[in-house]
Amino acid sequence: MDMQIVTRVFALLCLSARLLAQAPVPAPAQTAPILIINALAHLGNGQVLPNCAIAFENGKITMVADARTIRYDRTKYAKIFDAAGKHVYPGFIACGSTLGLVEIDAARPTQDNNEVGAYNPNVRAIVAYNTDSEIPPTLRTNGILLAQSCPEGGVLSGTSAVVQLDAWNWEDALVKEDGIHLNWPVQRRYNPNGQGLMKSESYDKEVQAIQQFFLEAQAYLQQPNPATPNLKLAAMRPLFEGRMRLYIHSDQAKTIEEAVLFAEQFNLLPVIEGGSEVWKISDFIKSHKVPVLLPLSHRLPDTDDEDYDQPYKLARQLYDAGITFAFTGSGSWRQRNLPFQAGQAVGAGLPYEVAIQALTQNSARILGIDSSNGAIEFGKDATLFISEGDALDMRTCIITAAFIQGREISLDNKQKRLQKKFSKTKN
Repeated sequence: MDMQIVTRVFALLCLSARLLAQAPVPAPAQTAPILIINALAHLGNGQVLPNCAIAFENGKITMVADARTIRYDRTKYAKIFDAAGKHVYPGFIACGSTLGLVEIDAARPTQDNNEVGAYNPNVRAIVAYNTDSEIPPTLRTNGILLAQSCPEGGVLSGTSAVVQLDAWNWEDALVKEDGIHLNWPVQRRYNPNGQGLMKSESYDKEVQAIQQFFLEAQAYLQQPNPATPNLKLAAMRPLFEGRMRLYIHSDQAKTIEEAVLFAEQFNLLPVIEGGSEVWKISDFIKSHKVPVLLPLSHRLPDTDDEDYDQPYKLARQLYDAGITFAFTGSGSWRQRNLPFQAGQAVGAGLPYEVAIQALTQNSARILGIDSSNGAIEFGKDATLFISEGDALDMRTCIITAAFIQGREISLDNKQKRLQKKFSKTKN
């Protein structure tokens, strides 16, 4: 019996080693200067360079210029990418994901995104982030090089983290722990009898419970040395000190207004995540300077009285209203379609470079990492990629090279390996 156990363990170890050998290995640190020339560069800040010269060294961008107007020494660079006819973009950022926390939606043992209990601000998504997941390489193939990994469930789900998608472990992956996620109660629910929407009878009580928790946290944090340590209340300190955002998950216009006023009552920094009805209160959102993480656009309208194309034109409506917004996907693996959601918004009237900003600079600003990411600018991280064509169009989004902090990363993934494997199968 013992021998059988040893044999099985050995077989599992061999299988694990084989799987790890197939997975892309994180790239080593940049050791020599790299130059990209002659591409159409979308800088992420609304500007475009039609014939770029972009250089980076030690993971940082050292030059962003028009190749036709400057002189440069080609011998300084260990590698030169002549990207004539191609496009260069900052690395896209996937906000509002469960990347690294969920591997297979239908397999509960692979899910680590939802903690037991209602109030869990002390839960840190980053310590559960799985850098060995097969999903991040599939996102990198579409230009997504950074992501916000978020906990879900309960009232206060926990603390999310921004990660870069080429790392050995979660410590290497971490860019910043950025905020705590609050699921605001739903005021209107669908009537089980099929007669439209009905008011939730428990709404007021749920809001009062949130109010009470925040008041307790505020009082607790005013004590220099609390007699009884409380991990949940202590985890709220970065929120009250303005070092983290409060991500409020809410879709209905009325509840969004109430949630924003609630956050301001405690001098917090709110971000609306979801907000499918935010267009109805755009003046309120703009006057309170609240950024919005848009809901998934590849969906049906939320209510019967909405236009059929409301999910597609929401980004344009917020742009016209002067509201800062960024795109989000859904879950983990569906994040790879994020660029194409932005492309769909362009088809619904959003200016192209604004759509790029909503995948890069706007996302970085909302997440609080814009000092180092979100645009191709001097001194920022060299996190960018080269595409054969328009990266917002699935037909032409063909990534030929990608860099995270100057490291040229692998663009291989499990799906590509399976495609190669079975395309060689004889009929």
